[in-house]
Amino acid sequence: VGCDRSKNLVDICGEKNFQAFVCDALSVPIHSGSCDACISIAVIHHFSTVERRLAAIRELARLLRPGGTALIYVWAMEQEYKNQKSKYLKEKNGSKDKEEEISTGTAPRPLEDQTPDSSSGDSGCSDGLCNDWKGEGWDAKPGADSRLPVHTNRTSFHSQDLLVPWHLKGGTKKKGESVDTVLFSAGSKESQEPVFHRYYHVFCEGELEAACRTLDCVRVQKSYYDQGNWCVVLEKL
Repeated sequence: VGCDRSKNLVDICGEKNFQAFVCDALSVPIHSGSCDACISIAVIHHFSTVERRLAAIRELARLLRPGGTALIYVWAMEQEYKNQKSKYLKEKNGSKDKEEEISTGTAPRPLEDQTPDSSSGDSGCSDGLCNDWKGEGWDAKPGADSRLPVHTNRTSFHSQDLLVPWHLKGGTKKKGESVDTVLFSAGSKESQEPVFHRYYHVFCEGELEAACRTLDCVRVQKSYYDQGNWCVVLEKL
């Protein structure tokens, strides 16, 4: 059984005879302890506060029966890890159309594609970016300047909190377009191609695991890096 905030995407699932419904990841209308397993792929990094990200993890744990497991994937700040570049760092050409299809929900998205648009360069987490959550638990405090940088596709990350743009191909609304996506006007040369900006909080190494360990109802079975994502497997106690 699947769920998503976007009715259009849920409708696509229905057309394919999959069971899915519309809901908020912070309030899933399923009885506590009902699920053997839950997955959350490329979702939690869209929540804009520490409290909401933790609430999303807590909601996953609530759904699990004792002994049940959850798998969580979030985008990583580090797109080059242990001297290995992520898949998206390696793919520099011929992928724009694919990205647009994926962004609008009109094409299937493999697990390995749940990675940000980045390019070569050292995008490891700097001490300044990570000290917020390492120094005081993992509760990063927002700065006085609340303006978010707009990420340049296929470049390294310079901020953990940012807006990631994508172009709506052809300037027409696609079936899977989210109703709550913010639309920004494009430049004069791209006036027929609207640019959408989505909020992301990219996670530093250890940040997702630290968040999960604040919950006493689960234990971390495994924590690992996979193609530009930080991943955790949880077990309900």
